[in-house]
Amino acid sequence: MTSEAGRAWDTDLPLIVEALRANGVSGTAVAWDAQDAEWDGFDLAVIRSTWDYAERIDEYLAWADTTARLTRLWNPAPVVRWSSDKRYLTDLAEQGVAVVPTRFIEPGSSYGEEDFPGTGAVVVKPVVSAGALDTARYEPDQRADAERHVRMLLDQGRAVMVQPYLRLVEEGERALVFISGTFSHAIRKGPVLTESGVVDNGRVPHPDVTPYQPTDDEISVALAALAAVPAPEIPLFARVDLVLDERRRPVVMELELIEPNLFLGDYPKGLKRLVDAVTAKARMAGARPEQVE
Repeated sequence: MTSEAGRAWDTDLPLIVEALRANGVSGTAVAWDAQDAEWDGFDLAVIRSTWDYAERIDEYLAWADTTARLTRLWNPAPVVRWSSDKRYLTDLAEQGVAVVPTRFIEPGSSYGEEDFPGTGAVVVKPVVSAGALDTARYEPDQRADAERHVRMLLDQGRAVMVQPYLRLVEEGERALVFISGTFSHAIRKGPVLTESGVVDNGRVPHPDVTPYQPTDDEISVALAALAAVPAPEIPLFARVDLVLDERRRPVVMELELIEPNLFLGDYPKGLKRLVDAVTAKARMAGARPEQVE
């Protein structure tokens, strides 16, 4: 599945469709909210670039639940629901996964200094967000601005998360891609929140992408995060975004299980791994070459 934004910007999508067809699988790119989509006519539906989901979260989750009743949805609807809300970081932390320390503030609740970790810079963002939507970082002397940002989101009925700004992100955020639970490839990208005190929803979500070979510790943390996902089956695809803390230890920033950019254009082997995994699931769904969404 894709979206209007996905059709415009998802360079992986045509590669996936072409490779699926080369594997004998009939693939079609369809917008998740297409009015004429007949999901029960497909044996398998694979979410790819539904990049407007965070702005239409209730509609999107209802669509995922409905579609999962009509066909086989990957990743599954319960995984989509769980990973759409970054309060999952609490679940990961409770299972011993190293994550960025995070405070969550609910609409209607009060908040104070205890919700702003330490005395350093902080990041404020809504718990449902993609591509750094409505997100900003604030230096210590911008605490009043940070509090106004929190209040703005709460007044909109949106839960908020506050995290310390880990400055080693300026050395690069690591994004590790997994296919069917197995490490495939990784990239490192530049920092997104380059200017403090600014909410810029037009910023590039993946600046300065370069190939990256993760350390054993980084792969270990990423695998621990995937093992903590509350799902009976291993996700078909996943991207684990890591950053180094002040002691240079990798910690989970985000666990991307809905519509992550997988950077397949630069990793032909990664493209083959994904397409082979989708092909296997499609063929399990029926005896003939399947239609894959």
